Amino acid sequence: MKRFNDDYSISDVMKEFMKTNKLESGLDIVNVKETWNKMMGPAIKNYTSAIELKKNTLYIQLSSSVVKQELEYGKSKIITMLNEELGKELIKEIVFR
Repeated sequence: MKRFNDDYSISDVMKEFMKTNKLESGLDIVNVKETWNKMMGPAIKNYTSAIELKKNTLYIQLSSSVVKQELEYGKSKIITMLNEELGKELIKEIVFR
């Protein structure tokens, strides 16, 4: 691991640690789940039963076919909003199940 001097913030050190130990993907999954629930609100959160992120595709399991159909219409906008909130281009596709 690199040796850090006083010029680095704790944030920089943590990012380097996460990169070195390949922990970013696990943190991305947690961040996506939290961001989904925050951005979609309690109404959609109640119908969401599972959230998975695999290779830039977000899989959302919904318990309501009506909600699923409504979300299908705004898929591209949802992707844009989630990526903006996450601060990086992490999601390229959403699959509603």
